[in-house]
Amino acid sequence: MELRAFWTIFRRRWLLVLIPALVVAVFSAVTYQPPPASGFNVGVNFIVAQPPTPGADLADQERYYNWLGSEYIVNGLTDWAVSGRFKTAVSNQLAQEGLEIPPGSFSVAAENVRSRLLLTVQHSDGETLAHIMDAAITVLAEQNAEALPQLGGETAVLVQLDDPVVTPLPRSLSSLLDIPLRLAIGLAAGLGLALLVEYLDPTIRSREEAEEMGFAVLGEIPKRGRGEK
Repeated sequence: MELRAFWTIFRRRWLLVLIPALVVAVFSAVTYQPPPASGFNVGVNFIVAQPPTPGADLADQERYYNWLGSEYIVNGLTDWAVSGRFKTAVSNQLAQEGLEIPPGSFSVAAENVRSRLLLTVQHSDGETLAHIMDAAITVLAEQNAEALPQLGGETAVLVQLDDPVVTPLPRSLSSLLDIPLRLAIGLAAGLGLALLVEYLDPTIRSREEAEEMGFAVLGEIPKRGRGEK
């Protein structure tokens, strides 16, 4: 079937094409609710320091090894912060503060950004997330000796570079495209309905249709235009 034939069908059955889309639009407008936020995110940057050995002079070589040791410490803390044991330690810290938040209810990510530790935490509730991040900072600063046996039981010094700020995550793409997808499906259903009705309609509407059915056309009455009598 040529595109011109499709256009003729859709122009003749335009109401059938629009009805499903209109029904979907009305239903979506009546039942519409703003999509919930996908969650909340908070991130904090740290630099890590390894104090010089007591009594040692601060020669250039000693400074170099301190900086190099601090970089290795950042790598170790990054691996620890994304482990299940760290999340369990954060959950235990929250329990000591009277908050029962299981480790599986929040996610933790950490990365080494040019020898700087970036810790991010996500949770579905912003207020709860603030408590989780405070507990994570406490665990990271006070219990890191467990993850760094190379320090011989000493605790690495973490310097917090910024304050945690809880921000909402952008809504998911699926929630933003929900109504447009519904309308597209309704429009596709309308197009299919128009083609089905056209297929079942026994009316002969053109000379070509009559000739395809084997009839010999002797004459044709032109369609009266608008305004003609």
